[in-house]
Amino acid sequence: MSTTDAGFQDAILITASEAYPAFERAVLGAEREIIMGFRVFDPLTRLHSTEARAVGRTWADLIEHVLNRGVDITLILSDFDPVAATDLHRATWKTMRILCGIRELTHAGAGQLTVRPMLHPARVGVLPRLLFAPFVSAKIGKLRRGYDALGKGKRKSALNKVPGVKYVLKHLNGFSVPSYPVSHHQKLAVIDGRYLYIGGLDLDERRFDDHDHEQAADQTWHDVQLLLDDPDRATAARGHLMRMADVVAGDADPEPTPGILRTLSQARHKSQFWHMSPRTVVNDIETTYHARIRAAQNLIYIETQFFRDRAMARELSDRARTCPELRLFLVLPAAPESVAFRDDPALDGRYGDHLQTKCLRKLRRAFAERLLITSPVQRRASSATRTPGVRSTLSGAPVIYVHAKVAVFDQTAAIVSSANLNGRSLRWDTEAGVEIDQPDQARVLRDRLLRHWMGDLGDVGSDSSVWFDKTAEMIRAEATHAPSTRSTLLVPHDIAAGAQTAVPVPGMPPEMV
Repeated sequence: MSTTDAGFQDAILITASEAYPAFERAVLGAEREIIMGFRVFDPLTRLHSTEARAVGRTWADLIEHVLNRGVDITLILSDFDPVAATDLHRATWKTMRILCGIRELTHAGAGQLTVRPMLHPARVGVLPRLLFAPFVSAKIGKLRRGYDALGKGKRKSALNKVPGVKYVLKHLNGFSVPSYPVSHHQKLAVIDGRYLYIGGLDLDERRFDDHDHEQAADQTWHDVQLLLDDPDRATAARGHLMRMADVVAGDADPEPTPGILRTLSQARHKSQFWHMSPRTVVNDIETTYHARIRAAQNLIYIETQFFRDRAMARELSDRARTCPELRLFLVLPAAPESVAFRDDPALDGRYGDHLQTKCLRKLRRAFAERLLITSPVQRRASSATRTPGVRSTLSGAPVIYVHAKVAVFDQTAAIVSSANLNGRSLRWDTEAGVEIDQPDQARVLRDRLLRHWMGDLGDVGSDSSVWFDKTAEMIRAEATHAPSTRSTLLVPHDIAAGAQTAVPVPGMPPEMV
């Protein structure tokens, strides 16, 4: 877990098969306190490390064990709009019930367990709320019919598990229901003020995958975390977690967090009538991306779940024109999750496709042959019993879903965070990440990621331009081969497929997706 150049290799955790065991061992080794902030945290997630499995089967067992050793645990858990994101709201309160039960089981003298379900306070203004009221009313009606169909006894029990839904159905209608468009999207933990676990990976069974990605396409998941032995960054991250509730509520100004990049926004308390957006108060991640792009000379490597931000596309395109040697290597999922694995793609995913298609076409015009946009797929042919979804296969193979949020700039610097390259992550949601500014560490991170996809072919060598040109030619050629014979998991991304499912939504802020 050392952040020295020699130990940084071990700090890089690619897929949950590496990240979950490392996180378990770090939690198991805690002596004083653990402070965490996650969007999704399921205590019923299975344990994977030998050390953690010695104390139990799930994270619930691990948490109980660590509490009984006298370690204090604080979890800041995202809560969600109960109407627009009912399933996520339900999952948050399931976690709350499980952790409250664990607290009751601990011994005398156990550490304190504090869990805060946190809904971002930013609300949609009155006018846009009225415009969307018919859609909200329809969703409320659907929820009401679903719970009424359970019968009186089961209805009461089911509604007790979703307190936000219970309140809406009892007290509000579609015109009076507040809409909460912003979420806390961060994924980080601080152990004993020394170790920092940070990146793009939440904790649940859906997100578990390994390097082979040999699962059904809709069960694959590629992600990246870091586990750093870095007291300075850990202290800054701890301060962020402990102050963020006051900051997003507008009760406190954000304080500096040296070594930690963030996105933070606040609820608007004035001029709320017109607005759908919060007020951005910290956008370290966005500004650091822009600064590193403007300084890049040779090769930018990016893995991201979404590339939908027009300002980021414009910054990259401007740099492509002023720096003719610069090349851009993108790794994206073949499609958004709500499009890839559904036969009736969701509107948010289709609007996201609209935004991303425009961004990728802009990059293609600027970079031309110096641009390589790829998506990972498995080394097996698509079967007749395919995964449902209009874009669950690409180049004849099941897709591998990409959720990582990583960028490496030349061999100079890197960013690992919870933020995608969309307006929501860069300006609305609560996000956290780190900048790696040691060139040797940036190179190690890039090489490990490339080797994950390409094996020995991911060795960039001393001339990144020669390597890039050969790699681009190879990936394009091998996409026509049988999946089992390919040298890499990467194939060209299909921009045209995204354009086919894309739908513009006039009046909708791009930050919504």
